[in-house]
Amino acid sequence: MDLKTLKTFQMIAKHGSFVRAAQEMNYVQSTVTMQMQKLESELGVRLIERGKEIGLTEAGRLFYDQSLQIVKQMEQLQTSIAELKSGEAGHIRIGVTEPTASYRLPGLLKKFMSLYPHIRISVDISSTPVLSERVRKGYLDFALCTAPGIGEDLYFEPWFQEEFVALLPEDHPLAHKEGIGPEDLHGSRLLITSETCPYRRKLEMVLQEQGNVKLDTMEIGSMTALKYYVEAGLGLALVPRIMTEPLAMGVTVRTISGSLIGMSCGILGKEAAYPFHGASHKLYTYLRKELA
Repeated sequence: MDLKTLKTFQMIAKHGSFVRAAQEMNYVQSTVTMQMQKLESELGVRLIERGKEIGLTEAGRLFYDQSLQIVKQMEQLQTSIAELKSGEAGHIRIGVTEPTASYRLPGLLKKFMSLYPHIRISVDISSTPVLSERVRKGYLDFALCTAPGIGEDLYFEPWFQEEFVALLPEDHPLAHKEGIGPEDLHGSRLLITSETCPYRRKLEMVLQEQGNVKLDTMEIGSMTALKYYVEAGLGLALVPRIMTEPLAMGVTVRTISGSLIGMSCGILGKEAAYPFHGASHKLYTYLRKELA
């Protein structure tokens, strides 16, 4: 019993004619007859009353009613499989770091999901080290983040530079300066992210290169929360420019110099899974066009 046979049987029941069923299915009449004989043989019951008029037996009426839902479900399954193969459907698990997770991705995913309504997306927001491990273990299909550690069996493709600026209260002693360098941070309270954050690690490396730059630091666990602590007057923070828009009252932005300016961000995936396929390839291509 196959889908074509079920459809042929439904056509016979609908039109009450082997000839009309053959025409609808684009078969010769002998093919329709053979299909029905085989179907009745498999089921062990007669489904169709032959004679001057074609009709269904009691078993035929029961089989017809049940077969309608079966055919519908099988057609839906075929469509779902075809969409999965073509990348028009599927489930994508992506990881994202801040600020991309909050400031870039929502609008991009809204547009993408309107183009591909049958693709389901799960978003995991965390730090680059955590996302790298989840990609490596196969929990995530890929991640949008900074470059991972050296030596991992991962593929990283840089897409854009995250430009950093200094965000500080308008009454801060450094607010009068046009640009701020690492040496200017001496004696200021600097709001920093957690020690696992790549942005903080880079900041610490730059400060070490500058020598003994003494800082009064205050650790804030979330990068997206930094600007609210600046707004409260608790100190200054080096944040991605995208996080400063819109700029709140009472705070100002200054450019920063040297190697503090930016960090490379891009796509991270397993080497064995690259290039991506199916729905993952659709999202990868879309995000690359928008962000790279």
